[in-house]
Amino acid sequence: MDFRLEVSERDAWSIVAVSGEIDVATSPRFRERLIELISTGNHRIVVDLRWVDFIDSTGLGVLIGALKRLRSHEGELRLVIDDPRVLKIFDITGLDQVFEIDSVLDTAAP
Repeated sequence: MDFRLEVSERDAWSIVAVSGEIDVATSPRFRERLIELISTGNHRIVVDLRWVDFIDSTGLGVLIGALKRLRSHEGELRLVIDDPRVLKIFDITGLDQVFEIDSVLDTAAP
C-alpha cells in the first residue's frame, strides 16, 4: 500500500490521516509534516492511523518527537487506531500509556 498523508481541520484540531506503512523510508516525510504543523501554530493534533498497515520504531520515534514538541507548547497529540495489530505495537512498547488512543475519530477530535 502506498504511503499517504492528508491533513484536514476540525474545529481547533488538525487531523493528520495516514495510510500505508510508517517505516524508515516514509518516516522523514511524516516527521516533516508534523513539524510543519506544529511550527505554524497547530498545537492540537490527531494522527489518524486507521489505514496504517505497519509502523516500525522509526515511526514510533516520529510520534514521540511530535508529542514532546507539542507538550513544550502546552499542546495535545491524540491517536486514532482501530487495527489490533497496530494497537498491539503500542501495547508491547508501553506507548499505549504515553499516548491518548481512541478507536473513533469523532471521540479523539470532539
